[in-house]
Formats: sequence, C-alpha cells, structure tokens
Amino acid sequence: MRHRVYYLLPDIHSARKVRDDLLLSRIEARHMHFMTAGMSLPPDIPEASFLQKTDVVHGAGSGMIVGGLLGMALGAVIVFYFGFESESTEAAVVVIAALCGVLFGIWSATLMAAGIPNTRLKAFYPELEKGRILLMVDVPARRVSEIERLLADRHPEMHFGGEEPNMPIFP
Repeated sequence: MRHRVYYLLPDIHSARKVRDDLLLSRIEARHMHFMTAGMSLPPDIPEASFLQKTDVVHGAGSGMIVGGLLGMALGAVIVFYFGFESESTEAAVVVIAALCGVLFGIWSATLMAAGIPNTRLKAFYPELEKGRILLMVDVPARRVSEIERLLADRHPEMHFGGEEPNMPIFP
C-alpha cells in the first residue's frame, strides 16, 4: 500500500535535488510526479500524467454511477411500456440497458472531465500559478515518516502539502 505525499517546490533546481534524494532513498522515478501550471519541465524531471493532471478518473467513476442508474431506469421504462413474455427477458432488458448506460456514462463523463483540472489538487493551484512546482510522490506506507523527515531535513525550501493515505491504484 502506498501513500501519496505532496510537496511544493520553489524551482527546477530544487526539483532536481529532491528527485536525486528520492532516488538515493530507493523511491523509483515512476513514483514521482512533478506538475507545473503550464511551464514545461526538463526531460529529466518525471512529469505528472494526463490522468493525474485532469479529473478523468473522478469523471469516469461519476459517469459510471449516473449512467448505470439512468440505464436501469430506461430499461424499467422499456419493460413497463412494451411488456415481455417472461420475467427473465424483462430482467435481461434492464441489465443490458444498465450496462449500456454505464458505458455511455463513462464515455461522456470522461470526455467532459478531460478538460477539468484535478479537483484533488485544487488547493495547490494558487501556488502553481505563482511558478511553484508540485511534487506528488507515492511512498510505501511503512516509509512515509522516514521520507518526510529526510526531505524536511535536506530541503527546508520546500513546503509539505499533505498526505493522501488512500492513493488510487490507477493512475
């Protein structure tokens, strides 16, 4: 189980030093995600992915729930108006309509959420607009306090932004 820890860094030089310290502490680069408000990062700094920057994951989850409920309701309306010979056919119509609703909900909500900044990162956007860099690092749960102490001791210029104990598996 990993925890996502957030830090705000003042500049690229500091980001490189933090990256190096994390690598020396055996935190792989694939678990580090740096993000800016639009400034491009050098190739040696692992940038946050599209899924981490946008609200696509949250949108897909919401779309799945709403689409499934609306699909189930549509299936019930179809069964009510058209009536079928057997109850198993009626149940199949409701299930198929719910599955179609789930797929349509995921698709449409994901399209909308792709243009929305990640709501989990809302608190960091004012600092990102000032030119700071956000570091999201996924740390094994047993090493969180060790990594926090290491970074606090070696990098007084950075600000701790919080910890998310329930880090999503995807992304």
